[in-house]
Amino acid sequence: MTRDFQDKSVLITGATGGIGQATALAFARAGARLMLADLDAAAGAALVAQLRALGAEAQFHRTDVSREAEVAALAAATVTAYGRIDCAFNNAGIEIETTRITDCDESVFDRLMAVNVKGVWLCLKHQLKQMEAQGFGAIVNTASVAGLVAAPRLATYSASKHAVLGLTKSTAAEFAKQNIRINAVCPGVIRTPMYQRWVDADPAVTQRVAALHPAGRIGEPEEVAAVVLWLCSPAASFVTGHAHAVDGGYVVV
Repeated sequence: MTRDFQDKSVLITGATGGIGQATALAFARAGARLMLADLDAAAGAALVAQLRALGAEAQFHRTDVSREAEVAALAAATVTAYGRIDCAFNNAGIEIETTRITDCDESVFDRLMAVNVKGVWLCLKHQLKQMEAQGFGAIVNTASVAGLVAAPRLATYSASKHAVLGLTKSTAAEFAKQNIRINAVCPGVIRTPMYQRWVDADPAVTQRVAALHPAGRIGEPEEVAAVVLWLCSPAASFVTGHAHAVDGGYVVV
């Protein structure tokens, strides 16, 4: 077991399921001290117990990332608990849209933008205030292959993930000389609860989706987590503003 993040303070939003949970476990095994954020307090408590069983320091702070006061409180709680924010993984996001744009309700558009775009913007705002004050930090935002290529029947979701990449690149350029790196992961289809809801609605989707990836399968949350840890590590010290596809080749064909 590597201890590359021994005693590092790591903040993760969208922490209780799928990619967030896998990343929390990976950071815990690497020695990090974790502040976890999500909406489901019961799931948060269960994950904290799991991480503490591994010997990790972990706390949960219920947070709606679309509300600035809650995001500010999350950043403050992390600093109170651990003294700083070494790394942040802004992973909270939703996917409530599978329709043509002409059928998409305005409330769906507003909710997607509030969580997927405003949520990342707010997290960056308050994490960067702390990282600027301490003089260092690494941030990874969760985008999607839908932020890199077209996503039919997911126009608003795709727009939100393109926006995440815009935030990532602009802030990376702005803060690079202050020893703060900001990157994004762009997962293809990953075996998460979000994916399972898709399969439950249409069991035939599994083969269709796997065929879209040259690797011939969908991805696992742990494969995304490994990239997040690398992007936060000293091994990626000259990498910033990058949109890192983790997609089995989806965007190259």
